[in-house]
Amino acid sequence: MSLGSAAAPIKRFYKEASAAPGPDGFQVQLDGRPVRTPGRHPLSVPGEALAREIAAEWAGQGETIDPLSMPITRLVNSAQDGVAGAMEAVGAEIVRYAGSDLVCYRTDGPDKLVALQVQLWDPVLDWAQARFGARFLLAEGVMHVTQPPASLEAVATQLPDEPLRLAALSLMTTLSGSALIAFAVLHGRLTAEEAWRAAHIDEEVQEQAWGSDSEAERRRQARWRDFAAAVRMLDLLAAP
Repeated sequence: MSLGSAAAPIKRFYKEASAAPGPDGFQVQLDGRPVRTPGRHPLSVPGEALAREIAAEWAGQGETIDPLSMPITRLVNSAQDGVAGAMEAVGAEIVRYAGSDLVCYRTDGPDKLVALQVQLWDPVLDWAQARFGARFLLAEGVMHVTQPPASLEAVATQLPDEPLRLAALSLMTTLSGSALIAFAVLHGRLTAEEAWRAAHIDEEVQEQAWGSDSEAERRRQARWRDFAAAVRMLDLLAAP
């Protein structure tokens, strides 16, 4: 059985989901049969803790299977079916984000947003310089600033060299708009919650001034679920 993203509901056809040793680590099994990705690869991960977490997503399904409620499964599918065969391209896209990183583009108002950018973004830049030896230039507004090539090359040298971690980094980068925030999570400098807030301070200030929009909040919560799943997968990959 594979898990895609089709809108049509899939009726649950299994009783038990479990993790078991396999030829390439640990497999997720349904009633003793290996789960496969949409690309027909066995859903196999390096560690038992991650395999158990994925199995728990399958076990937690009701009468029908809802792929959106299985974010770690979907991320592993993406890693195995897509990222594994396009490591260079995925890495290059992350570096491209760093070239126009969210934390480098500052506003001149309102004062609360200016203060939050300094409070939450400057430490990320300071950390990147200390960790990677990468210095990033700031711009005001939407005017593009070209980052030093040496800084982008330094970022490129820090890319994970295996698909699961690279997939997680890529997803966090896309959802936050910041490769540097994503790297800070990867290396334990920021928690998931700290990173998410740093990436959404513009919305935070707007909502404090004008109130929240229920539809926008619903979309943001869906993105947060995927972001948190990427961080959770990284934590599980580091588990003994």
